[in-house]
Amino acid sequence: MSDTTALSEKKPTVKPKSPDKNRPDEKDPDKSPTKKQEKEKFLTLDGFQKFVVDKAKQDIRSIWRAILSCGYDLHYERCACIDTRHAQKSSRKWTLEMDVALVQYINRLCRHLAITPARLHPHEVYLDMSDTADPRVSCLLNVPIESFRLRFALLQSLNTTLETFFLPLVELRQTDMYMHSIAALLQQAKGLIFYDTKVTVMNRVLNATVQRTADHAAPEISLDPLEIVGDCLVRKGNSVEYVTLLSPATERKVWNMSHCSLSGEIRGSENSYFCQAARQLACIPSSQLCVKLASGGDPTYAFNIRFTGEEVHGTSGSFRHFLWQVCKELQSSCLSLLLLCPSSAVNKNKGKYLLTPTPITYAEEQLLHFFGQLLGIAIRADVPLPLDLLPCFWKMLVGEPLDPEADLYEADILTHNYIKKFENVNDEADLEALCAEIASQHLPTESPEYPNKPSCKFTYPTMTAEEVELCENGRHIPVIWENKDIYAAGIRNLRMRELKNQECMTAVRAGLGSIIPLQLLTSLTALEMELRTCGLPFINLEFLKAHTMYQVGLMETDQHIEFFWSALEMFTQEELCKFIKFACNQERIPFTCPCKDGGPDTAHVPPYPMKIAPPDGATGSPDSRYIRVETCMFMIKLPQYSSLEIMLEKLRHAIHYREDPLSG
Repeated sequence: MSDTTALSEKKPTVKPKSPDKNRPDEKDPDKSPTKKQEKEKFLTLDGFQKFVVDKAKQDIRSIWRAILSCGYDLHYERCACIDTRHAQKSSRKWTLEMDVALVQYINRLCRHLAITPARLHPHEVYLDMSDTADPRVSCLLNVPIESFRLRFALLQSLNTTLETFFLPLVELRQTDMYMHSIAALLQQAKGLIFYDTKVTVMNRVLNATVQRTADHAAPEISLDPLEIVGDCLVRKGNSVEYVTLLSPATERKVWNMSHCSLSGEIRGSENSYFCQAARQLACIPSSQLCVKLASGGDPTYAFNIRFTGEEVHGTSGSFRHFLWQVCKELQSSCLSLLLLCPSSAVNKNKGKYLLTPTPITYAEEQLLHFFGQLLGIAIRADVPLPLDLLPCFWKMLVGEPLDPEADLYEADILTHNYIKKFENVNDEADLEALCAEIASQHLPTESPEYPNKPSCKFTYPTMTAEEVELCENGRHIPVIWENKDIYAAGIRNLRMRELKNQECMTAVRAGLGSIIPLQLLTSLTALEMELRTCGLPFINLEFLKAHTMYQVGLMETDQHIEFFWSALEMFTQEELCKFIKFACNQERIPFTCPCKDGGPDTAHVPPYPMKIAPPDGATGSPDSRYIRVETCMFMIKLPQYSSLEIMLEKLRHAIHYREDPLSG
């Protein structure tokens, strides 16, 4: 770069002198002092740098816009294509797989930055070394940066159009009859739509389908905490005895919905929060549960909770505690609606659940219907449910097909490997050895066609450990070389029927559809539906810190406040979830909030913001006091502890003491 920079790239044209201009009696305007002074004006490099620095002090955004207008990002790398032909040429190389990978990357980036894709500038889209380890973006690694950002700008414009003009006018109802309808085509291309775009459209529809107005009082249910603690009754003939409360997951529960009474054995599940709420809400029209999305400090929920024998101020804390408790019951031996994933037996997908694949009674169908309603209620309340369900559950919920390989591997890796053994045998000798190995693990059996040779039959256990025939008279059909592939296919079909679990899933979808329109699920993927319903299973401290208010004169720079955040940074994710449960009665918190989105609606999503306030009263030494919370307001009353060690001790005491069911 030269030492001088012209103010204009076009050089002044030197005009030939006219004979008339040489007359001494006429003044030459070009030789006037003013014109001569203008010609001598120029800008040096040092002067330009000083101008930029001074301008940046006044308005840094103007400098940022100037750099971008020249085609460079803040890393001084070119972020724009040279010309239209270059842009068109680079766009031809993009495939649907690359576009879907780019959308997934943008979704993760926006969650990390806590913004929407609409507020993300193309120059911020930057793949670094940490992203290269993700196999989902492997197809984007060799894409030029200018093509990468140009494609994002195109998808960004597409999503803006979809959100503003297109999606509100499209009938999104799922149907298998019209395969070329807009809804069907949109379902095939839903990977091109940003998660935030889908959620924005969903929220608008949910607020537009409100059926309970402010004039109607919220339904109220009463729950007795003592019913789920202690003993239960067993009715034997005309006598009643006390027995220990035990509910194996393999036992099915009996519940008469019409009379709300128990017949036969009165098991512990009947007294759970889940069943108590289901009995009372069964008589309430589902329209009364369809409320606006929760927002602000005093949100409206589908119903209010009143705990017998307890005095609770406010409704938010008790409602969130109820949702947490029923999720805990669903994923325990208390209820039999969910089954622990078989793969967890070998430490794969440990703690993941799926719908129990067994025939259901009418009472169990009503419980599954209520389970679907709870999913919709949590979506409208924006309270992430601490449910850990397999992806196959969410796929069936949104209408995606299951993968016979991947989904079976995730759900039941033992059966998957068992099938592979039969599919990969090379000859009859290997098959006989395999059958002998399998038969030796059970009662010795002999094939009628091949006596004295052990073999396995056309039977296989279900996920609930019930042995069933894979075909008619399968108990008497041995597995031989000619039918081994049929045997493997029969086992795979059995497991896929159990994973699909159409009967149970129909009941769940019916309950969900009574709270939210099922058309909204057309554009959602299984992962996005899980995110919208259950949130992220970890706590982002930076996001929580950005949504925290300090009250009654407290400041972020106070020493005990710094101790507080330092202590939370030392917590594990399990301890952080316990802290959130202690502070606001829910283990998971939303990872987005419109107050940071720059939109007209600046209300916080409950339970945000977290509030830190001084403790009540001023008696006693601060180090001898305990942390108190108001869960409805997400308020932490924090004493001024004198050291980080004491802060850690008091916080850990608080989150573990909360687990005591007899604590106040």
